[in-house]
Amino acid sequence: MIPMTLAEIARLLDAGLHDVPDPGTPVTAPSAVDSREVVPGGLFAATAGANVDGHDFAAAAVAGGAAAVLASRPVGVPALVVEDVQLALGLLARHVLERISPAVIGLTGSVGKTTTKDLLAQVLERHGPTVATDRSFNNELGLPLTVLRADAATRYLVLEMGASRKGDLTYLTGLAPPLAGLVLNVGTAHAERMGGGRAAVAEAKGELVEALPADGFALLNADDPYVRGMAGRTRASILLYGRSPEAVVRAENVRMDGRARPAFELVTPSGRAPVELGLIGEHQVGNALGAAAVATVLGLDAAGIAAGLNAARRRSAGRLEIVERPDGVTVVNDAYNANPESMRAGLRAAKALAGDRRTVAVLGAMGQQADASRARHAEIGRLVAALRFDVLITVGAGDPLAMAEAARSPGQGVAVHTVEDVAGAVSLATGLVEPGDVVFVKASSEIGLSACARALAATNQ
Repeated sequence: MIPMTLAEIARLLDAGLHDVPDPGTPVTAPSAVDSREVVPGGLFAATAGANVDGHDFAAAAVAGGAAAVLASRPVGVPALVVEDVQLALGLLARHVLERISPAVIGLTGSVGKTTTKDLLAQVLERHGPTVATDRSFNNELGLPLTVLRADAATRYLVLEMGASRKGDLTYLTGLAPPLAGLVLNVGTAHAERMGGGRAAVAEAKGELVEALPADGFALLNADDPYVRGMAGRTRASILLYGRSPEAVVRAENVRMDGRARPAFELVTPSGRAPVELGLIGEHQVGNALGAAAVATVLGLDAAGIAAGLNAARRRSAGRLEIVERPDGVTVVNDAYNANPESMRAGLRAAKALAGDRRTVAVLGAMGQQADASRARHAEIGRLVAALRFDVLITVGAGDPLAMAEAARSPGQGVAVHTVEDVAGAVSLATGLVEPGDVVFVKASSEIGLSACARALAATNQ
């Protein structure tokens, strides 16, 4: 965060100063929307959520070191009072960005955003000060919080941008206009909110490339026809990446090692270099190529990109997070979130990791699938059977039962169990898992299956 006084921020936001003994008090640290994450010298943004109101935690935030609270009403401690906290936070981020001018990279897609963001950040950090989205802070609150972590020394600002409805990316790119825009893929996540299937999702995701300047760069996945079709929606220079021979940045000679980690030869305009990823799953090749495409237009050569990718490790919890137990059980926690595309990728990665070991899948609902939800859950059940998982435990009523029913199809060898809730999943899985098993756990975040993964990982440790 670039240092600014409370008085400066008040003028910028047209905010009222309440209970502020010294308007010259400097704000020198990033902002937070969780009072437990307040950094001394930062702002606490008091937002109202579905279950809690941040204004109720204003005093605790100031006691924890916050310089002041960004609030929509007086709170009895130093506060900048505005009409809309979210909009004010965005305005402050836009102002800070205009003063420091880093290279802003926006990335979006239905699957793989967070992993790709983490890979790209680890490539760029080797070449200059880099700030990247923390966890999945990719919405109208998370993006300003990321921007406000940047300062005058920041060279690269990597912003994951989520879209749950049309117009979201237009808003986010208005707060942080990108120089480079990376589109990974178009899937079915949030399709019902966007008015239909993949075409509607592509319409919304394409707002990122529409926001790019004429001297910017659109990095488009050559292997996804919906993404490739966005080429006509931008003024920016276009670079295709992927496994297609037409891709300028591409992977050749893709192979998998015994731990399900992909390796390939990276091809860029600057040459070739070998890549051996430390992440599991063949789908990680596409994520790595997306990161490589961005790095290419920012001036990095093939050798430098490959070095960064080879050294990169998983940074965000709950995304193919692997824990090895003393009894030889491997728990793969992929329960941060789920949609059909990520569920398929995760199941295949876990099966590849297992080799000839016994496999157990603990799966819950995939949210926001609208009218196609039951059919999509059934498709996952059939995939579990086709991949020859040994055990499937589905968690919850409704759509997970369709998953279980499909996996029980005649002739399939998977042993299928159903439980009502996470506690039931922990209890059943603990009893069923045998030494040496690979256990894959995944569902949408609201199901809470991360708790099941953590409990299984802790068993016998």
